[in-house]
Amino acid sequence: MVREFENKNEWAIILGASSGMGLATAKKLAKEGLNLCLIYRALRNDVEAIEAEFEAIVSTSNVKLIHFNKDVVKPENREVILTDLAEKLGDSGKVKCLVHSIAKGNLKPMVSDGNRELQNDDFHITLENMAFSLYDWTKHVFSKKLFAHDARIISFTSEGNKKAWKNYAAVSTAKVALEAISRNIALEFAQYGIRANCIEAGLTNTASFRMIPGSEKLAEHSIKRNPFKRLTTPEDVANVVYLLTKEESKWINGTTLQVNGGEHLS
Repeated sequence: MVREFENKNEWAIILGASSGMGLATAKKLAKEGLNLCLIYRALRNDVEAIEAEFEAIVSTSNVKLIHFNKDVVKPENREVILTDLAEKLGDSGKVKCLVHSIAKGNLKPMVSDGNRELQNDDFHITLENMAFSLYDWTKHVFSKKLFAHDARIISFTSEGNKKAWKNYAAVSTAKVALEAISRNIALEFAQYGIRANCIEAGLTNTASFRMIPGSEKLAEHSIKRNPFKRLTTPEDVANVVYLLTKEESKWINGTTLQVNGGEHLS
C-alpha cells in the first residue's frame, strides 16, 4: 500500500488527541505515514487507556509519536512541547499540519432556577481554549520555523456556530471566533505557503457532544434530517482532514467545509 507521507519526516500536531475526532484523525494520518505530536488533557485515571490507544497507533502504523498531557492554553507548555518536537524533527523534519480539536468549554444556561448559570468568565475560558488557542499555536509553531512549506491548519467547528442551542452560548461564541481566526490565518499566512480551513462536522457522538444537555434529542433530530439517516462519525471527519493535507487540496483555503452527509440540507 502506498502511504502519502511515507519516509518524508513530516509531522502532525493534534490538539485534543485523546478521543473523538482528534484521536480518529491521529489514527488516519498515522496510517498515511505522518508522524504525530499529540497533546491532550486527561485525569490520571484515564491516562493509561489513552496511552494504550497511542501505543496501538505506533504498532500498527510504524510512525514516530510523542504525546503530552498538558494544558494547551499555557504558553510555557507550548514552549516545552515545541522545543521537544523541534529536537525530534532534526534538520529535515517539518510540521505538515496542525489540527485543532479542543473541546474544553462551559455548557451552562443563561437563565435557570438554580445557581449554575452562564457567567462572563465562562465565555473567557471557552474562547481561550476553543478559539484563541488556534492562533496561539499557529503563531508559536510559525515563529519556531517548524511548518512545512505547504502546511495545513485545520480546526473543527459545528452547526452551533449559527444556530442557537440551549446551554451552548459560550461554545457557539467560540466557534464563531474560531472560524474568523481561521479565515484570517488563511489570508495572512498564505504568503508563507500555509493554508487554513475549518471543518463543520455534522452531529457526532463524541464524549464532548454527550456533555451537551439534551444531546439525545439533538441526535434523534439529526438522524431524521440526514439523508443517510445516521450521525457523522469521527472517522468521517478524519478522512476529510486527510484529504485537506494532500497536494491536490492545496487550492482550498479559508473555507468552512460541511462534513455531514447532507445533514444541512433540511
